[in-house]
Amino acid sequence: MVVMRSAKIHLALGRARRTSLLAWQGVNQILWPPVCLCCGRDAGPDNSGLCSACWDQLLACTAGEYCPRCGRDASRYGLVAGACPACQATDVQFDGIARAGIYTETLRQIILAFKHDRTELEALLGTLADAAFQGSGFYDKVDLLVPVPLHWTRRLLRGYNQSHRIAKRLRHPTARIDTDLVRIRRTQAQPVAATPAARERNVKGAFAVRPDHRYAGRTVCLIDDIKTTGATLNECAKTLKQAGAANVYALVLAVAGQETG
Repeated sequence: MVVMRSAKIHLALGRARRTSLLAWQGVNQILWPPVCLCCGRDAGPDNSGLCSACWDQLLACTAGEYCPRCGRDASRYGLVAGACPACQATDVQFDGIARAGIYTETLRQIILAFKHDRTELEALLGTLADAAFQGSGFYDKVDLLVPVPLHWTRRLLRGYNQSHRIAKRLRHPTARIDTDLVRIRRTQAQPVAATPAARERNVKGAFAVRPDHRYAGRTVCLIDDIKTTGATLNECAKTLKQAGAANVYALVLAVAGQETG
């Protein structure tokens, strides 16, 4: 009898807690209605913090097929030997790429905001990156996740490396984050309008590996936010392969420069 009474009390308390939680959530919706993380307008409760317009734009940014060699928009039927016509004659040091989307509209705004102190966007971007990673053709091959490093002066000013924070959001049963790839020279910020050759010169010799690195014979996945011409990823991949990495792949949030090499 005592046990039955105790069970009824426990059940009643559980219902009371659920009712109180729903009531509190309702009050929150009235006093502090959710706003879109991207544009600041009213956001629906089921859109992961985005309003319907920004959510639709984000879906458009992350849809579509792309070249597994360079990451630019390309139909699978237009690939020749695994490469699109735009990149067949270009130098690509990494062995493949996966992307969350293209660098435009809502995705562009969110990435730029994330790079400038809007760290609350990390969860959303991390989810997009993880989906791209798990859908890539190299997911099961990766041993190490290597965020593209910032120079220590930029890391100090910003307070965090956005690529490292995205890497921490990736789910993999065995791959671990490795930070033995370092940037030894502070490069200029890559101008959007810079030519591929200028971007290559800007990052040439900018990276190195620590003496006690563990890249020999490993398959590495570089993590970065934006790929434009691929100069930074190329230089990182070259450095890692010189250190003995067997294969180097790349995962980025967005690919820019859809019309350039």
